[in-house]
Amino acid sequence: MSLCEIVRLEGYIQSTYLAVYPDKIMLLDGACRPDVPMVLEYIKTTLQRPITDLKVVVVTHMHPDHAGGAHKFREQTGCLIVSADKDTQWYSRIAGRTMHLVDMNLAHYVARRQGRSPRNLYYPAHLKADITVGEGDCVPGFDEWQVLETPGHTDRDLSLFHMPSRQVYTADLIIKLRHKFVAPFPIYDPKVYIQSLQKIKALKPSVVMMAHGCELEIDEATFDMLITQAPKHPRTIKDTIKHKLLWRKNSDFTVFKKKHKK
Repeated sequence: MSLCEIVRLEGYIQSTYLAVYPDKIMLLDGACRPDVPMVLEYIKTTLQRPITDLKVVVVTHMHPDHAGGAHKFREQTGCLIVSADKDTQWYSRIAGRTMHLVDMNLAHYVARRQGRSPRNLYYPAHLKADITVGEGDCVPGFDEWQVLETPGHTDRDLSLFHMPSRQVYTADLIIKLRHKFVAPFPIYDPKVYIQSLQKIKALKPSVVMMAHGCELEIDEATFDMLITQAPKHPRTIKDTIKHKLLWRKNSDFTVFKKKHKK
């Protein structure tokens, strides 16, 4: 019988999940930088545990609300950072550093939309993980939790499957805002994103834990809808700008033609 209690906390702009055991705690994602004191206070005050009981922080991907607090958690608790086994950093080279700044600005935008007060969201562009994992691995020290590679949103997204309860944490793979499901932004690779949705569907999970949303039972019909409605083309900042420029160019050309027809 599993002794794990999964707790959801309301983070700065996302849901944050803790796997709480009698002798250890795992944070299912690295959260935002402003979430660090909130999570540690919850461990100290609500759970009445030492913060050093936080043994592992998983980083499912490198966006500000999933990696932003990871290094701070390690500094304050000595926990291990676990993330995807990749040869390169997500925010590599000049283009990557630029995207790092863009993503922090997007997180500020989401915070404003949610009515949050402005906070410092800066975090290192390069993650220094203690342990890297891949498809089918168990999270070190938490053998009930299986790692699933579910890319598409980025090239390194991870999901975490709690095998005893068949609950799965899918980070940004599935998002529910208010009363409807939406695809995440960006979509790095639409084809592998759809494959990742199919992988989670095949698990037949009892509950899906979403970073943007909450815990939800998702039936096969809903998974089929998500797969059918998934974007068929990349959706990145670069693609969005390119699409808008092309649309504007075509619109200007249409106006030009109409003027000269007269």
